[in-house]
Amino acid sequence: MTELLNIVAIGGGTGLSTMLRGLKDYVGGGRPVSIGQLSAIVTVTDEGGSSGRLRKELSMLPPGDIRNCIVALAEEEKLLSRLFSYRFESDSSLHGHSLGNLLIAAMTDIMGGFDHAILAASEVLAIRGVIYPSTLEHVRLRATLEDGNVLVGETAISGEHLIGSEAPQHSRISRLAIDPMDAKPVDQAIAAIENADIIVIGPGSLYTSVLPNLLIGSIGEALLNSTAFRVYVGNIMTQPGETENYSAQEHIRTIVDHAGPVMDAMIVNSGRPSASVLESYAAKNQFPVAFELDKIRELGVVPFPRDVTAGGEWVRHDPRALAEAVFMAAEKSIESSG
Repeated sequence: MTELLNIVAIGGGTGLSTMLRGLKDYVGGGRPVSIGQLSAIVTVTDEGGSSGRLRKELSMLPPGDIRNCIVALAEEEKLLSRLFSYRFESDSSLHGHSLGNLLIAAMTDIMGGFDHAILAASEVLAIRGVIYPSTLEHVRLRATLEDGNVLVGETAISGEHLIGSEAPQHSRISRLAIDPMDAKPVDQAIAAIENADIIVIGPGSLYTSVLPNLLIGSIGEALLNSTAFRVYVGNIMTQPGETENYSAQEHIRTIVDHAGPVMDAMIVNSGRPSASVLESYAAKNQFPVAFELDKIRELGVVPFPRDVTAGGEWVRHDPRALAEAVFMAAEKSIESSG
């Protein structure tokens, strides 16, 4: 693997920006493995926080996940990226808004479209890649629960609006859908998938960051038909309201049930956070995602266990470890198939 590779990363939330931050260092030549084109396909179903307010008040697509990806891919994550990440804390109408979100909102108005605003913002920060929203249509999530109840909207599903209180108590999600169901993808996103050598799905919240992209019909179809190496990066911890008690195998089954067999391999975290960190997460009903390698293989997916944790008091993926794991998994796949 000495040629320049085309890589597509698909997801949303902080997971995708973490993945991009690791892959960014491989863009261009100079390494045994290098990236010729790095593309990100980002969900636009966020309804919480600053993004949700702008979505409601300005009828624009939510910019938050896009902003995070722009900052992650910035050539220099210094002053400009800090400005894009700056959040107003003053007791005013700006409270809680991200400056980057407001800038993208202004650029959307000035440039005449959300996609043009992303391009302009990307040029300002000289990002090392390209970013596409999965769709330019206003889409909402609809989750049908096992007990027949329905949750509408990203915040209702994720429970983001209940931060600081008890996590939502509801039965498991049995089916996720988008409204409208026939939302059209961005053409450039489809082209990026069709030209990819490696496609990375995740990490991120299963029902609110990963699946929303795959439910855009043509994106799911393009993934199914792709000849690229397709790797899913599993989450480190379970998520209350979305994946309580889910194993790695259940994450795979959920994706396959919704989008078909869109992955060849899965990176699972084999690292172990400290006992004190795990205790603090257990108090919030979050636990390490368990996995059984044989059961993952039975699902037609090759498991790649790696320690991809960043350490510290928060359980997070390490960008560099993630990128290294992706390339290692791809290399082993080529060796086994060759």
